[in-house]
Parts: sequence; C-alpha cells; structure tokens
Amino acid sequence: MADLTTTFIGIKSPNPFWLASAPPTDKEYNVRRAFEAGWGGVVWKTLGSEGPPVVNVNGPRYGVIHGADRRVLGINNIELITDRPLEVNLREIKSVKRDYKDRALIISLMVPCDEESWKDILHRIEDTGADGVELNFGCPHGMAERGMGSAVGQVPEYIEMVTRWVKKHSRMPCIVKLTPNISDIRKPAEAARRGGADAVSLINTINSITSVNLDDFAPEPMIDGKGTHGGYCGPAVKPIALNMVAEIARSPETHGLPISGIGGVTTWRDAAEFMALGAGNVQVCTAAMTYGFKVVQEMISGLSDYMDRKGFASTADLVGRAVPNVTDWQFLNLNYITKAQIDQDLCISCGRCYAACEDTSHQAIAMSPSRVFTVKDEECVACNLCLDVCPVENCITMRELPQGEVDPRTGRVVSGYANWTSHPNNPMAKQAAE
Repeated sequence: MADLTTTFIGIKSPNPFWLASAPPTDKEYNVRRAFEAGWGGVVWKTLGSEGPPVVNVNGPRYGVIHGADRRVLGINNIELITDRPLEVNLREIKSVKRDYKDRALIISLMVPCDEESWKDILHRIEDTGADGVELNFGCPHGMAERGMGSAVGQVPEYIEMVTRWVKKHSRMPCIVKLTPNISDIRKPAEAARRGGADAVSLINTINSITSVNLDDFAPEPMIDGKGTHGGYCGPAVKPIALNMVAEIARSPETHGLPISGIGGVTTWRDAAEFMALGAGNVQVCTAAMTYGFKVVQEMISGLSDYMDRKGFASTADLVGRAVPNVTDWQFLNLNYITKAQIDQDLCISCGRCYAACEDTSHQAIAMSPSRVFTVKDEECVACNLCLDVCPVENCITMRELPQGEVDPRTGRVVSGYANWTSHPNNPMAKQAAE
C-alpha cells in the first residue's frame, strides 16, 4: 500500500491531513478526539498575547450557504481567535503533544505588530513541544480592526518584517498563513520567503457576507439586530484556493517554497488536487465541522487507494505533478478541437442541454419533435456548457478531432501546431518565438 507518511518542512505526520486553526482545534478535548479519529496533524486555534482581552459574541457565530439538497457549500464565521487564557492553552498543548509524539502539532499565533510582542509569545511557547508555528496573517474580521490578521497579510512589507522577527526569536519551523483578500497572492508569498518563512499556508477565509435577513434587514449571522462581515470557507472557496496555490507553486520567485493547502478540502480527491498543484499537505476545517472528525478516515482510505492505482509509493510522488501543466491563456493550443456528442442510450430527454445552448450559447443542439437531442457539429464550439448542465454522468462527452480532420464549423483542417504562439496565422508568432 502507498505510504501516506508526510514530512513537511521537517515535520513528520502519519498522513497529510491536518486540521486547520479554527474552532475544532480550540482545546485539548477536541484535539485529542481528532488524533484518535486519525488526523495526521493539528494547527491549534490561534493564540494571542495577554493584552486587551479577546471577547467573542454570545449569539450566532456562523452563517451558511446551502446547496439545493441542504448540503453545506460554505460557512461564514465571525468568531475571533481563542478567548481562552494563554497559559491554559499552553498547558493543554504540552499535554497533547506529550501523548501524541507521532502527530504534527503546530501553534497558530497572532499578536500586535511589534517585535517585543512576538518575542514574548515565542519564548512562552518554546517548551510546549510543539513542532512549529503558523503566523495568522489572514483573519479578515475582528482582529483586522486591531491591526492584526489580514491587516498585516495585505501588506507584504509587514509580512516580511514579522516573519524576520519570528525567525530571529524562535528555533521552530515557521509557516506563514496568507490571506486571499488581496489582488496578487504571489506578492505576500514572496515577502514570506524573503523573511525566511519555511512554508506558506493558504487560503485563509474570504471576506464575505453570506446573506441578509429580509425581515430585520441586517446581515446574518445577526447579533441584536446588527451583522458584520466574516470569513468564508468551505467547498465553495476551493476553486479560488486551488488557483492561488498553483500561482505560488509555478511562480519563479516562489518555486520550491513548501505549501500547506487550505480551502474546501472535503474528500480525498480535493486533497489530491491540492497536492498535485504543489501542496505538501492539506488543512481541513469545514468538512470536520460538517461531518465530524471521522471524516478523515474516508480521506485516508480514498487517497491511499488512489495512490495505489496510480503506482505512487509516497505522497511525494503526487506533490506538484500538475504544476507544469498550469499555463497562461496565451500558451493554450488553439488548434486543439473537440465536439460534444450525446449518448442516446443515457439521455433522459430532460432538455437542459438544449435550453442552455439555445438560449445562452451557440445554438448547437437540435431537438426533434420526439425530443431527441443531437449536436450540430457545424455550430458547436466545444464550450462544454451542455456537459456541465447535463444531470446524467457521461451522457455528454467531448470528442477530440484528430489531426487532418476537417472542422465542420470552420471548414479548416485540424493542424498539428503545438499552440497558438507557433501558428503561422498568429501575428504575434514571430515575437512569441523570439
């Protein structure tokens, strides 16, 4: 069987599945239950300094976006960092690590943006036995108003500065957790690397309001008639997270920087996608909050089965395999041509493909009086919309036109040029070649 043991910036864990810093990792009881369920590591919920007290709301803390079947697609939370005493957290961390030496235990930190505050808390956590620290530069609500969280993560100079302080005053491996609430994720990653970070983790939550109460006219979750923006996470943010992970993995300035992938990991397949795009491990929150800690067991068995099928001996064989195939639009092969085709044996005549294509796309699907749907190759641009909206798996597929076949839409013979930059009809071909 494939070996799921993972070594991430020198930190070993029996599998690549870590719980992210969040409500599920707020205290010893939860973390022990998580390790008993099989999680390879835990990032303890963010600790702060003993300055101004952290006081969480006593009303609703979570908002949610449901799918049509009531499945949780995304959670918005307005909870702050831990409101439990620092000494209590440190005592519990030490106790847990003593009993679970084979598991990764990382401490998430957030303190005011001055060197003495960071020096103080780093010295106080040194004897816990924790394996590393994660700098929380991502929370978009509550702490950002105090000059912490995403208020730091949105300024690359601050990221570099604080990371340098941490590396100066601590022997622990340092992971910098990045905020997605920024236009170019590569810039903070570059700053983290300049500051000496051993790795980055991303994404933290996305600034959001999930819904508005249309009776009381306030954002939800609602606290005494008022609401606020919060941090959005869960399956809905996965596409954003995958793109940001890939951008860091393929950028020359951050190539080789270890990445811990976060954002909507719910199944083993999600984890494998993050890892293929360059993540050395993954962190999970919403799935555990939705299904409980034992969800990790399906992730472990699923990833193990997949790796066996692919012939991968270890997770290292998977990490980064998709990165070379992530490119910019200008380098896509415009001579690669496909056409939709409908399997009549599988078609249930629902008409979704026809409605979508006729109303919003290229009028490339014909409907007979008896509701038989066929593709008009001469109109099909292979946009994939029909396949995406079809409720029957594999009913609609895309057929690749081989080199030499005539495209019925354009009358052009399919050529063998590798991509558009090398095509003689491209006026920029010469410039691109140079």
